[in-house]
Amino acid sequence: MQSAPALQESNIRFDEPVRSLLRNKGRNQVWHITPEETVYRAIEIMSERQIGCLVVLSAGQLAGIVSERDYARKVILKGRSSQQTPVREIMSTPALFVTPEQTVADAMRIMTTRRVRHLPVLEGDNVVGMLSIGDLVNWVMTAQQQTINHLHNYIAGKYPA
Repeated sequence: MQSAPALQESNIRFDEPVRSLLRNKGRNQVWHITPEETVYRAIEIMSERQIGCLVVLSAGQLAGIVSERDYARKVILKGRSSQQTPVREIMSTPALFVTPEQTVADAMRIMTTRRVRHLPVLEGDNVVGMLSIGDLVNWVMTAQQQTINHLHNYIAGKYPA
């Protein structure tokens, strides 16, 4: 009879560091804007890049994050002008973030409990990546598929004795 510990061989786990998720994600381009630029420019960049948020950097340091949600709630619904409003007036600050050493479970917990859809990844003072809720959903789906494959192989007797 096969032993169940073989099921622990999955490459995708929730105790993996965020660094692994970024590596699997591949593209780690982090788009940013300064607090002085207009909300219009921020929305323009998000549209061009097909992304939902931008990191806000001031003198190279993380100052906040601006998202489509910030735009909808703090500009459109307030009747403000996106061409006149600086990003600093609507950005979410302080920005929540994770480090590459924190686990995928940590990132999921922060996003769930704080109800955010994006998390910058900071290594020291440098933004080295951005996680979205979609990245975490893909991680979960991959983990589930690997578990299904391991269970199928276990049941079919394809694991070595």
